[in-house]
Amino acid sequence: MLALLSLPVLAGLAGTIGPAFGYLPALGGDHVTFDHFADLAAQPHLLRSSLVSLATGLVTTGVSVVMVMLFTAGYAGTRMFSRIQHMVSPLLAVPHAAAAFGLAFLVAPSGLIIRLLSPGLTGYTSPPDWLVPQDPLGLTVMAGLVVKEMPFLFLVTLSALPQVPVAQTRTVTANLGYGRIRGFLIGSWPLLYRQIRLPVFAVLAYAGSVVDVAMILGPALPAPLPVRITGWMADSDLRLRFLASAGAVLQFGLTLMAVALWLIAERVGAFLLRRISGSGIRQPNDQWICRIACAAMAVSAAIVFLGLLVLFLWSIAGLWPFPSLLPDNMTLQSWTRALPQAVTPIVTTIALAGGSATIGLVLAIGLLWQGSLRAGGALRVVLYLPLVVPQLCFVFGLQILWLTLGLDASFPLLLFVHLIFVLPYAVLSLSQPWQALDRRYETVATGLGKSPLQVLLLVRLPMLTRACLTAFAVGFAVSAGLYLPTLLIGAGRIVTITTEAVALSSGGDRRAIGVYALLQTLVPFAGFLIASLVPHLLFRDRRAMRI
Repeated sequence: MLALLSLPVLAGLAGTIGPAFGYLPALGGDHVTFDHFADLAAQPHLLRSSLVSLATGLVTTGVSVVMVMLFTAGYAGTRMFSRIQHMVSPLLAVPHAAAAFGLAFLVAPSGLIIRLLSPGLTGYTSPPDWLVPQDPLGLTVMAGLVVKEMPFLFLVTLSALPQVPVAQTRTVTANLGYGRIRGFLIGSWPLLYRQIRLPVFAVLAYAGSVVDVAMILGPALPAPLPVRITGWMADSDLRLRFLASAGAVLQFGLTLMAVALWLIAERVGAFLLRRISGSGIRQPNDQWICRIACAAMAVSAAIVFLGLLVLFLWSIAGLWPFPSLLPDNMTLQSWTRALPQAVTPIVTTIALAGGSATIGLVLAIGLLWQGSLRAGGALRVVLYLPLVVPQLCFVFGLQILWLTLGLDASFPLLLFVHLIFVLPYAVLSLSQPWQALDRRYETVATGLGKSPLQVLLLVRLPMLTRACLTAFAVGFAVSAGLYLPTLLIGAGRIVTITTEAVALSSGGDRRAIGVYALLQTLVPFAGFLIASLVPHLLFRDRRAMRI
């Protein structure tokens, strides 16, 4: 498992660094040179592109962590917390690209929000001249990433909560007069943050190097650095591969800079927490903070679901002039035109996602059963390596490595790369219910003479059927939403519904975008639907097993 997760990442980094310094014999690079970095520095507006990417990673991660922290502090153990918890799976089922399209259709000058306000409150009878999305500062990209990364960090927090005595600590701090927020920050947050620190770094690396969301919501002139690097990679001029490798090394450096700045922020936060702890101020009345955190979580979920509604409206819209709230007429012409062409990408997506999610689930069960993911263990750290290292920095190197070895784009090769990204999410989804299962059931089975393997197959896995199916659905959704690995490793020959949907972002046909974005969402949503229905069918006569 260490080799499966670490070697492709390290080999991919090597395959990126070599061409960046001029070494790529297949394209005539046989000596070390810094000329490609000089060419990179000469690119127009490179500094601005880099700063937008750096700020996107830091702001997205900071806002997501703070919102999840405050919501958990205010509502852990309450009915509201349970309700939001049940919304995590549907939110994770929505791919990043589909959520980005939905947000774009909401906030665009002719989007649903401005239609709701026009012309009565705004006076607009034609779309205003606003550069949203694709604003120069990348604020729309940050908003789109926040609404998708908060559910992921919330899922990680749910997995870590059983390892932290939140309820006992809350009782102690409440008896001392502390409010829920301040008591949680002083008593539980330091312990909880240690458990979710690596996933936070994964969000930091992903948000700063994301390609598909930046292509849809990000500025165009200049584009964020990851988008420009992807363009150099896909250029027909093979000499630009050296420039792309140099850009990928720069992106890796930006990620390291973001991590360094985050570490400084951690030190500052720890210092402030010590000051708050020693001040003696209890602040028992913090309900307004709790409500703000709850509202932020609810609004982020509402944006995703409302964006999907707008996508559906555009997919069936006929004539829809501004500022009409609804289309003048509705038609299925967009669906009938797109579905025949989408069959092959959908089948490929299902095959890739199903295969990688199945293998990832089996490996996750094996790792948890053997207790290989102990806190501080090497495997637990390496597990997040594909998420912490930006995709752009090692997937491009893997592509060059495969080509150097004479390996053409193939389904098994792409399946292997998808598995690298799916496995960490499968483990994250399964670890919390795995650890929460009452071990007395296994003790009774062992006392009746069952072997450890029999206990696993006959006791633990049947009781964790829903959790295993949810982990499979999460892995399925992750694979179905992978854009850059599919684009580079598939070399354009293996097309999925995600690559097709993102390719449409450069066009202006909102109806086609609506169809493909919804298809991209329906594929992983089917996995979560199966994960919800199967336990009800299997255990319809066992009430406790249907929870």
